[in-house]
Amino acid sequence: MAAFGKAQYIKRVEDDRLLTGTGGFTDNLSRPNQVHVVLVRSPHAHARIANIDTSAAKKAPGVVAVYTWADMAADGCGDFSFPAMFPNADGSKPEMTPRRSLAHEVVRHVGEAVAAVVAETREQAVDAVELVEVEYDPLPAVTEIDDALRPGAPLVWQGAPGNLAGFNRFGDQAKADDAFKAAAHIVSLDIMHQRLIVNAMEPRAIMAEWEDDRMIVHIGSQNPSVTRDTLAGVILKMPKEQVRVLVRDIGGGFGMKTGIQPDESVAVWVAKVLKRPARWRAERSEEFQATTAGRDQLHKASLALDKDGRILALRMEAFANIGAYPSRGGVVIPLFVGPKVTTGTYDIPVVDLRLNCVLTNTATIAAYRGAGRPECIFNIERLMDTAARQIGMDPAELRRRNFVKPAQMPYTTAMGEKYDTGDFNLFLGKTLDASDWNGFAQRKAEAEKRGKLYGRGLASYVEWTSANVMNEMAHYEVKADGTVTIWMGTQGMGQGLQTSFTQLASELLGIDPSKIEIAMGDSDRVGGVGSMGSRSAYIGGSAVLTGSEKLIDKGKDLAADALEASTADITYASGRFTIAGTDRGIGLGELAAKQPDKRIFIENVNTVDGIAWPNGAHVGEVEIDPETGHVELKRYTTVDDVGRPLHRPIVFGQIHGGCAQGIGQALLEENVYDRESGQLLTGSFMDYAMPRADTFPTFNNQLDDSVPAKSNPLGAKGVGESGTVGSTPTVMNAIMDALWPLGVRNLQMPATPLRVWQAIQATRK
Repeated sequence: MAAFGKAQYIKRVEDDRLLTGTGGFTDNLSRPNQVHVVLVRSPHAHARIANIDTSAAKKAPGVVAVYTWADMAADGCGDFSFPAMFPNADGSKPEMTPRRSLAHEVVRHVGEAVAAVVAETREQAVDAVELVEVEYDPLPAVTEIDDALRPGAPLVWQGAPGNLAGFNRFGDQAKADDAFKAAAHIVSLDIMHQRLIVNAMEPRAIMAEWEDDRMIVHIGSQNPSVTRDTLAGVILKMPKEQVRVLVRDIGGGFGMKTGIQPDESVAVWVAKVLKRPARWRAERSEEFQATTAGRDQLHKASLALDKDGRILALRMEAFANIGAYPSRGGVVIPLFVGPKVTTGTYDIPVVDLRLNCVLTNTATIAAYRGAGRPECIFNIERLMDTAARQIGMDPAELRRRNFVKPAQMPYTTAMGEKYDTGDFNLFLGKTLDASDWNGFAQRKAEAEKRGKLYGRGLASYVEWTSANVMNEMAHYEVKADGTVTIWMGTQGMGQGLQTSFTQLASELLGIDPSKIEIAMGDSDRVGGVGSMGSRSAYIGGSAVLTGSEKLIDKGKDLAADALEASTADITYASGRFTIAGTDRGIGLGELAAKQPDKRIFIENVNTVDGIAWPNGAHVGEVEIDPETGHVELKRYTTVDDVGRPLHRPIVFGQIHGGCAQGIGQALLEENVYDRESGQLLTGSFMDYAMPRADTFPTFNNQLDDSVPAKSNPLGAKGVGESGTVGSTPTVMNAIMDALWPLGVRNLQMPATPLRVWQAIQATRK
């Protein structure tokens, strides 16, 4: 068997079809006799639905039907709400807001779907939407955490008094109290992680069709089998075997395309009722209003340190705005997932965390690239830089004093998480060298001569991966022509999985990459949790490794029969089985052709030993114009530990993209609702600023694969979210470094020119 990681990196398998416009995106599908679904959406943040008059719309040209929740409920459709997973701080158990495909009785955020118009063409459906008359009785709304928690605040849902929807606690309050009393230095920050719009390149879309007594659903989903199970159980009320979910190309997922969202499910139900193919696709404005958003958490964090700068304890109270309709991810991420990395790369002996979920009249919060880890790493890294400045210590030295050391591995954190490997000081040192840390003073002096402010930021990060599911499938099928199809439970969505797995299998089997097909996205053939939580490469890749080994072992048995030899005498190399010491042999394809069904098939589900912990360090430098507040990112350097990379160019692409998203949060992006009316103020790209190519300098990204993971046979660690986790605190630390001499002590994201300018002006009064 070829050694993993020795070959030249192959060209991306996905690129030809994507670059030539032949990719298979859901909205490109068309079927004879299809209908188009367009949704009527609420203009109110909170209102009772007094009446829905669909009569005029039903008479409009081309309209086939107009449906409300009453129609879906009459057909037995269920809702998407789920039981409370966590009690509130007082021990009471909140009810989760009932969440349906179409609003029933009350709308709770702007853009919530109220009715569905079905027509022969999309244009006819769009026109008829204007004829649906909905009578609303407006209600008071709350969109921000502080307002929702105010005594007497309007309730989003009567089953959640005080708008509280879950609480979790970690650590030891008494020990933390003692540590803070003994501390020589205490650093405290209030940090707002603003709400973000996901903005995948491809908006959500569905094509559903009834075929041979089965529902076939084409959708861009990160986990096809979970989507199938949800549709079968909640909407279609039929055995899951009668539902097939097919996923082709996806133009970005980022957590937003995990599972299926309620408004997407309407088209599937329409296809069932009408027995006609039904298409739905979100306009970009609908994605701003109604799809799941990210972040939106307020953290009040404090760090206690001794006189030498060693951390004694971390204390934090957090409030997560989870929107009007809690999703499972929206609750689990702030209460359980994010806290896993709350101590970061540091040996922190004591924690005291109090974490709360809060309902507001806003769109649902769910997973967004990083899913809780960017928030918690941001907290500790902002605290570390602030502590260094207050103490008067170099920020790199303060980190060195507190790093978990390699000799402590495997290391169990105060959160109960076990780091299998990590050399955090090694990666810090490499990043400082790569960033020309010692040349900063000269660059700062040059900028100051031009009247600019200049700052440098540093962050060390560690990333939790796996989505808490340690197994994945890789079923192998060898055909008579010698081609190998590998059915994977992971799901490509732009991250290059087909290329990475093709290269890995090619090396392991010793055959040309052109003979390998990586097949994903068919719930009839694949299972598992899919792709999220940076799990695909190291858990899915490990399944490719063990699947290749099983295929070769089975092939040896079959070859022994075919060649009339002992299995012990069969060797394998480069797609051919040979009797040792002879030239007698048989190729993979020829061997498959001799089998009764003309193929060799291997079912393989592999389980890794545990979580992999990618980590690394980032350094960034910014220049600020004090007259305008404009921030320019001048230099950006990372050295990342992803264990053993499957395909280095793809790894660099993932780190680059993650950094871009994290920097976008630091400098530009913010989803804003009007505090009084609950109206969405950032409803388009005219109001919501996205990063562009000229936002970034040329990144200096480097890898070091000298610390492989011990949790899986590849030694690989996840990479899909690492850049997002490390970049946001790096940029904000750089901005604060530039502003600190002026007297600015804290600044909330995004660091827009107006916000930075206002902070500077406040110091001049």
